[in-house]
Amino acid sequence: MDKPTILILCTGNSCRSHMAEGILRHAAGDLFDVHSAGSNPAGYVHPMAIEALKEIGIDISGHTSKHMNDFLDRRIDTVITVCGNADQACPMFPGQVNRHHWGFDDPPKAMVPGESEIDAFRRIRDQIRLVFEAYAAGYREGMRADI
Repeated sequence: MDKPTILILCTGNSCRSHMAEGILRHAAGDLFDVHSAGSNPAGYVHPMAIEALKEIGIDISGHTSKHMNDFLDRRIDTVITVCGNADQACPMFPGQVNRHHWGFDDPPKAMVPGESEIDAFRRIRDQIRLVFEAYAAGYREGMRADI
């Protein structure tokens, strides 16, 4: 049986969606086929997103920025938006069964007083990690209950 495909969307597909993709793939790559894309892709993955995930043992250095329309001809089981703009721009995908919106601040614009830019990336990475690891654990638990 094929793994369900999850598409994580953000506007630029340069930070949040890539961090979420890497974290979810790390936590549940055995359960899901995970991808990310953007409604207006930046064309690159932010170096600090790569660094923030590297610090927790996840390598997203090979990721590329993609447009969400690249996935319109694929079966997508679940779409997860991680920013408000992508949530509003999100089309229906063929086969889409589930849709979730879990919004996170944009790391390059989210610094609080006294915080460096990399610290903002780390803080948001940790928020994303908490949500996506819980999602993976809940899905795994649900599968055990179905057995």
